[in-house]
Amino acid sequence: MNNIHTLTDLLKNSGCQYLIYDLGRRVQPISHSDFNRIELGQQAYPYPVMRTAQLAIAYWNETRQPWIWFLKFELDERGLLKLSDIGNFIKYVVEAMGTHLSQDMSDEQQEKLANNPYTFKPVEDKMAVYHSKIRASLELAHSHYYDHAQQYFSGELGWQNWQTVGLQGITDICTRLPHQQNSANLVRALKQLPNEPLYALLGVLEHCDLPDRLAEPLSDMAREQIDSKDVDLFLLSALTRALAGADNQFSSPILQTILASPMLSHQEVLIAIAGRCWRNLADSNLAEQFLIRLAETNNQALFNQLFADLVMLPELRVILLPLLHSSPTEELANALTKMQQATKNH
Repeated sequence: MNNIHTLTDLLKNSGCQYLIYDLGRRVQPISHSDFNRIELGQQAYPYPVMRTAQLAIAYWNETRQPWIWFLKFELDERGLLKLSDIGNFIKYVVEAMGTHLSQDMSDEQQEKLANNPYTFKPVEDKMAVYHSKIRASLELAHSHYYDHAQQYFSGELGWQNWQTVGLQGITDICTRLPHQQNSANLVRALKQLPNEPLYALLGVLEHCDLPDRLAEPLSDMAREQIDSKDVDLFLLSALTRALAGADNQFSSPILQTILASPMLSHQEVLIAIAGRCWRNLADSNLAEQFLIRLAETNNQALFNQLFADLVMLPELRVILLPLLHSSPTEELANALTKMQQATKNH
């Protein structure tokens, strides 16, 4: 135990292979080297949400059947993990399992380990995406929902017969886009789908890296909503989120057009941009325009929440903090002043 100070030490000491995923924003991997630096306090957590790190650690031995921890840690004001929290969780693990993780756990050990303040249960859709991604990464079999979902999205079952399509089947397809014509089937299906399966599909795609052939029709659908006299802002929000994993050539023009319009910059759409498309805001012009539209909603609580959330992202911190001292519009200046006053009062 003396030489085990991080989860990386513990996993390596046990001879396990492992994968780290963030579950806070998009379900996405974190490299071993990055995670090791994060644990040592040498690097800010890359994908914080509400000042927490929410992650999944899967580890396995030669059987390739992974054990999984879902962990949630608070971050300090610099976005760093608190080393004491890592140490405390390791104590819980060692007390329950010892310093070697590869053996099966008894019910008593599982109960002992579960009784700690750092584990959490992810929401259902992220859990489904994560399980599909980890199984695909380890080349394990897909779920039994996959074949039925494939039949549906290929059009074989009829577009109205979506009720028996399982979410896990949709996540299996989206995490296996290059396989068995999955990407091509989704491209053909997009314009045919009723609302329920369309929204379910878009909700999964926001966690996936999109090939251009799929990103293009999604951006076309977003453009149709933008140009419509009767825009569906909730569908536009879902399409915007789904473009989070697309190349910037598809997502940035959509965001630019949305943020150019006060009517399109609805709260739902702004929340979608902040939650999933934050990488596009690394463009300082887009970031500035985003904050202007956010200030124009006159929802100070939402402004405070989204600004505080975005400024914790390492890639946006250097872009957003200077705006505290040089605001391009009166509305934004007022919103920033009120936010700073609220922070002082707390």
